[in-house]
Amino acid sequence: MNKIVNKKNLAPSAKLIEIENPLMARKARPGQFIILRIHENGERIPLTISDYDREKGTITIIFQEIGKTTKMLGQLNEGDCILDFVGPLGRPTEIENLERVVVVGGGLGTALIFSQVKEMHKQGTKVDVIIGARSADLIILEEEIRPYCENVYIATDDGSKGHKGFVTDVLKKLIDEGNKYDRAIAVGPLIMMKVVSNLTRQYNLHTVVSMNPIMIDGTGMCGGCRLTVGGETKFACVDGPEFDGHLVDFDEAMRRQVIYKQEEKLVLERHECRLEGMKNA
Repeated sequence: MNKIVNKKNLAPSAKLIEIENPLMARKARPGQFIILRIHENGERIPLTISDYDREKGTITIIFQEIGKTTKMLGQLNEGDCILDFVGPLGRPTEIENLERVVVVGGGLGTALIFSQVKEMHKQGTKVDVIIGARSADLIILEEEIRPYCENVYIATDDGSKGHKGFVTDVLKKLIDEGNKYDRAIAVGPLIMMKVVSNLTRQYNLHTVVSMNPIMIDGTGMCGGCRLTVGGETKFACVDGPEFDGHLVDFDEAMRRQVIYKQEEKLVLERHECRLEGMKNA
């Protein structure tokens, strides 16, 4: 159980792993997430379910090696097992009865929109996708997502591929050209989702965002993933992770996201020093 059956490098420090878990694969739906723990003394971290295969009995997750646990996860290989792999957690994406949707994925956020777009395609919904990244080498899942979309647009900060600029530039152009959407979905860095939501508010376009605050238990008990939506306290793990982007207090969410930044940096440095010491021993 929880054996890694496939592993791929998607971009610098971004990896895909496919995990064998038939029960979870039968239950998973777009928009949900898992919480994993690599070893007995490891921390619990949430990761988006990027895809699932009910026939193969597998769950696919995509992550970026930025902290101690994700770096340790990236060192696992096919055939290795993950100690704890819990899910599916969170409320699934509500994507029924939609005619046309625009989906915006920023950076690793593209991992989540993949399953959403596949499901909407299955339902007959027409989807335009905008993928953004700092540069061309950081774009993921572009070719995998194309068969399920009407159009795929690329935006890079440095102009190395597609539009030079931000995803909001492309989104504004599409709307101003007369494209009518029932909904916008935005997944990515908090600042990107905030800017997308500010833009779509001007057009009265209902926008759904996926929040990724600090999370511990994933069951609503610890309160670590709280955020403010429409003036009320919500918990991303049980009330979300998706919310109305026009109601989310993004400034508060961004402040909370960096609370443990120094501690996370220190833990990573200690981990890397320990690895270096083992190499030189």
